Amino acid sequence: MTKTYEHILCDVADGIMQITLNRPDKLNAYTAIMGAELADAFDAADTDDAVRVVLVTGAGRGFCAGADMSAGAGAFDTTSSEGSAAFGDVSKGGRSGGSGMVGAVYECRKPSIAAFNGSAVGVGLTLTLPMDIRIAASTAKFGFVFARRGLVPEAGSAWFLPRLVGISQALRWCLDGALFSAEEALTGGLVSEVTAPEDLLPRARAIARSIADNTAPVSVALTRQMLWRMAEDASPYDTLKVDGRLAMALGTGPDVREGVSAFLEKRPPAFKGKVSADMPAGYPWWPR
Repeated sequence: MTKTYEHILCDVADGIMQITLNRPDKLNAYTAIMGAELADAFDAADTDDAVRVVLVTGAGRGFCAGADMSAGAGAFDTTSSEGSAAFGDVSKGGRSGGSGMVGAVYECRKPSIAAFNGSAVGVGLTLTLPMDIRIAASTAKFGFVFARRGLVPEAGSAWFLPRLVGISQALRWCLDGALFSAEEALTGGLVSEVTAPEDLLPRARAIARSIADNTAPVSVALTRQMLWRMAEDASPYDTLKVDGRLAMALGTGPDVREGVSAFLEKRPPAFKGKVSADMPAGYPWWPR
């Protein structure tokens, strides 16, 4: 599947959907159109059984320089045509319940990987926080720069960031708003690894390939939602009610039989379960 967009590229091959932020002359600065296109691509990934993993990177030398501020001081004023171009609502609905790009990424049942080929600042960084794995080229720079622009963290980042890196680190980065290096991002837990620039995409694709080749699609979809949604439960008891029920439901199905057989026979698994049709009873377990 290949679809034509205005501000992103999107291609699916061998189970991997690669999304490339594609405004290289503007360091891939974010626009409302880009946000709507990201939402559309993630919604498509969610329902397409040919997609096992979504990989997001940037064209050229930057990942995303943040919001497009070419309109000048009014770039964030959404009552004006200039501000609306950056942050106005140009979405056409979708399965994320009106929460736009952030909701589309968060609700997607396919795992996602952000590969920072260059600087990611402001919304160019927060748009990746609902993604599951982040790796960076050693030359990448990062910044939660909102306080230096008179703004607050957006795109749900005040919820996502402390869950990823802890409240102390989130406060340190957001209250100061300074740029920081890929090594600091690694130490702080924002990214899981740092590579040489030329190794970034091969490494990201290797991670995606490992997921696509070795895991059951339904298991991954459930696991992703369990980890995101249960991490803040006050006790393990609500989680136990859900994971026990899901484990029993999956245990009677063909994917578990295939997974065990493949392990015992020392061969790659061939899982047949489809996210579009085979999610077990009890999913979703949260109110919708």
